[in-house]
Amino acid sequence: MAESRSLPTGFGELEVLAVGTVLMVEALSGLSLNSLTILSFCKNPELRTPIHLLVLSLALADSGISLNALIAATSSLLRHWPYGSDGCQAHGFQGFTTALASICSSAAIAWGRYHHYCTRSRLAWNTAVSLVLFVWLSSAFWAALPLLGWGHYDYEPLGTCCTLDYSRRDRNFTSFLFTMAFFNFVLPLFITLTSYQLMEQKLGKTGHPQVPALIAKMAPTINAVNYALGSEMVQRGIWQCLSPQRSERDHAQ
Repeated sequence: MAESRSLPTGFGELEVLAVGTVLMVEALSGLSLNSLTILSFCKNPELRTPIHLLVLSLALADSGISLNALIAATSSLLRHWPYGSDGCQAHGFQGFTTALASICSSAAIAWGRYHHYCTRSRLAWNTAVSLVLFVWLSSAFWAALPLLGWGHYDYEPLGTCCTLDYSRRDRNFTSFLFTMAFFNFVLPLFITLTSYQLMEQKLGKTGHPQVPALIAKMAPTINAVNYALGSEMVQRGIWQCLSPQRSERDHAQ
């Protein structure tokens, strides 16, 4: 189990401050953009559809990543990890769960779009709910394994946030890493690429698949723009949330 420690040799306060500032900006922008998506889903009945439930799952996951980055930014600005060993394990579990949920939700969205546009049949609510439950339960399962002894959470090199200890080379961690990567990176990537490729063949349009990246701190912001704010219907929902008076006039008309 990780123990709280000072900054490693070779890192000065200026570097830690710079990292903390960047993480803070990314965390706040990710939380803001994804919060708009979640709010628009809750406030706009037009968005309460099965396919948008998958987008909501992605927004919740990315909000969790942003919250994890916010904690890391705070500890970086404090120049040390103030939450102790148990806090490190909790931080690693929460961050890993939401990161895996983000990756799998992106794959679920790709499959949902394929199902909608290529089979010409609506995505059923029970299918969408089952997908979301599977994504989150599977993500929590894989994130809990390091807490149970298969894999290990520890501090990142800067010492101000926690994630998987990729520096380990023992058989325990290597077997966990490769098994986890197959089910949570390779398979979602295959589903995403295959879905968009089939859509391209069916509709004659070029898809824009995402390559999942666990440690990409900008993923919540990118996903919010790509999947949520890039949707015209979501844009209308956000505009209605931000302009309640205009929304009331539109309903009256």
